[in-house]
Amino acid sequence: RWFAIITTFGMLTPLNSPSEVIDYHQHLHSSGAGERTSIGPKGIDATALVAQLDAAGIKRAIVLSVAYSFSNPNKPAVQDEYARVIAENDWTSAQVGKYPDRLLGFCSVNPLRPYALDEIVRCAKDPNLLTGLKLHFGNSDVDVDNPEHLAQVRQVFRAADQHDMSIAVHMHANIDHHRPYGAKEARIFLEQLLPEAPNVTIQIAHLAGGGGYDDPAIDEALSVFVEAIKRKDPRMKHVYFDASGIAIPGMWEAKASLIVKRIRQIGIGRILYGSDAATTGNRPAD
Repeated sequence: RWFAIITTFGMLTPLNSPSEVIDYHQHLHSSGAGERTSIGPKGIDATALVAQLDAAGIKRAIVLSVAYSFSNPNKPAVQDEYARVIAENDWTSAQVGKYPDRLLGFCSVNPLRPYALDEIVRCAKDPNLLTGLKLHFGNSDVDVDNPEHLAQVRQVFRAADQHDMSIAVHMHANIDHHRPYGAKEARIFLEQLLPEAPNVTIQIAHLAGGGGYDDPAIDEALSVFVEAIKRKDPRMKHVYFDASGIAIPGMWEAKASLIVKRIRQIGIGRILYGSDAATTGNRPAD
């Protein structure tokens, strides 16, 4: 569905395209989500985002809901969690709906929650969210080395595929709690998760990292996909990488030549521009 809608929407545009630049990784935050994600109670609505896109000369953007932030197990629990998740996804849908020619929305959910599959089914019926699903392994504290976690995430990938929803995934494990991450986890993703969603586009965020490129584990993980592309692994057929969050000052400069090498190995046609949430110092025009 992503390919069909984006082609109609004029959005299947890789980083090196001579046509308009598309921001493939953006977020809106309601006031509640803003407090939850340190954006602040003002949040970021669609009007503010579109103004930032205009300032940067960017015509369109993919908006990834942050509803998963209400189920972060490493933050204080919220009352009526699933209701808050629904409300954030619905708010994102309504915001995107104000600018249908500029914004395309993705639903989001913590894949480990018991309501995850129900929310995917619900979002698949929403015309403003049915294009895709955002998963954040770090925020949701997904550990693919944990058999129970892996089984649940496989179900979520399968459900997204069944509902023709593309998947944008922050696959880096939780950094604050030092969850395991590297080549082993990337191989699990390649061998056990990608086969569950063979028919939809998979967008791996931040070049398989979590921001910056100074952590050697990021390159270890990305190299697994580089080698899979090199050997023409069919599981990589619909896999793309966004470059959002890479140029964090002090967290990439020493690896600049390595980043360029990896992008060339991946192939520029698989690299998508993204700027992440439009916060101070990280706005699309910055």
